[in-house]
Amino acid sequence: MKPAFFSAYNLYKVWDSITVDFSMEATAGSMTAIVGPSGSGKSTVLRLVAGLEQCTRYTQSQQEKNPAIMLDGKDITHLAPGKRGIGMVFQDHALFTHMRIDDNVAYGLLCMGTGKKEGRKRAQEYLEQFGLSGFGPRYPETLSGGEAQRVSLARTLIVHPRLVLFDEPLSALDAPLRKKLASDIRSLQQKTGFTGIIVTHDIEEAKTISDRIILIESGEKKWEGSSVSFSESMI
Repeated sequence: MKPAFFSAYNLYKVWDSITVDFSMEATAGSMTAIVGPSGSGKSTVLRLVAGLEQCTRYTQSQQEKNPAIMLDGKDITHLAPGKRGIGMVFQDHALFTHMRIDDNVAYGLLCMGTGKKEGRKRAQEYLEQFGLSGFGPRYPETLSGGEAQRVSLARTLIVHPRLVLFDEPLSALDAPLRKKLASDIRSLQQKTGFTGIIVTHDIEEAKTISDRIILIESGEKKWEGSSVSFSESMI
């Protein structure tokens, strides 16, 4: 079995209605789907991994249980979100409405010091991969939901993050488009080899995109295995 490229242990978060107590591993180049009922803690797990939320201090039997997040051999547990080497794709796209599409896609490159001309050139290459050739000069308000999501994906992947987190990225789209983009994400993931974790409530989407599926209920892992072994009846 391949060694873990990513691991997260003792992710613990308490709030009013639920307690998340979660651990997982992922091998390099794999795609893992986290599925479960609404309110089960799926998105919270991603936000803890990304550093957008902090774990609640956990003690049991007078022994502290500390979180540990490792990525490609590096301990990223206490790093700021922007220092973790993680990309995140959100449901609402989070595009900058005042910026051209190519500048949106190139934003991460520009923050890393790439010049605007080179950034736009590389952005165009990624837009072409997502079937958006010629969209560079346009603005986000001209895009359909599916087009905006593809721009968001391009913007995330252009900086080559070591791990990509997807927080229900397709849930706002209609069924045919959701199915197509799920297939597109899987094809791109296999082509480029990035390691990914996707949260979704759609079982068919999870099976299309992922190698492995983790079922989470009430903040705890209830099942983990290959995507082909999972069935909706388990929920």
